[in-house]
Amino acid sequence: MKRILAILLIGVMAACSSTKVSNTESAPNADFTKYKTFDFYKLTASGDTVSKGFDERIALLKSAISGELGKRGYTQSSSNPDLLVNIGIQVEEKTQTRETDWRTDGRYTYVGQRNYSWKSEEIVTGYYKEGTVTIHVVDAAKNSMVWKGTAKDVLPSKEKNISEAATKGMKALFEKYPVPASK
Repeated sequence: MKRILAILLIGVMAACSSTKVSNTESAPNADFTKYKTFDFYKLTASGDTVSKGFDERIALLKSAISGELGKRGYTQSSSNPDLLVNIGIQVEEKTQTRETDWRTDGRYTYVGQRNYSWKSEEIVTGYYKEGTVTIHVVDAAKNSMVWKGTAKDVLPSKEKNISEAATKGMKALFEKYPVPASK
């Protein structure tokens, strides 16, 4: 009974995590034990790519990444770091729809000469933003990528939930990192 309950609990926890991690890859023969420090590439975004609150949200994302790398024994250092982290971000506005059903959304419509018709339609039920972040971890001395990963999730609409979403997303992404988090 306890075993079934534990399996059910793990299943529920996995179902609650909506962050989708994909496309993780390590460089062949990469020795992650030799790296001790990291820093971020300088982010250069301008023009219409920069929205209101962009710098604050990037800072939250960097903080979440720093936390995950810190759990793996790395220290952030701006002077000659072993690793450089590159962040790629894409945000898409999406439309949520549903398909109409004659049983719940109306009756047949009379269109003349005994021609009754009903067509299923897509109805807009809401709008949301989906964010994709791609992380490249680069060996600074060789300027070669040692690991990359991509995470995708629905972005929270409330400002107060953004920090929690960034932390949750980076935790899910870095679970695929070759160096496990220390306990």
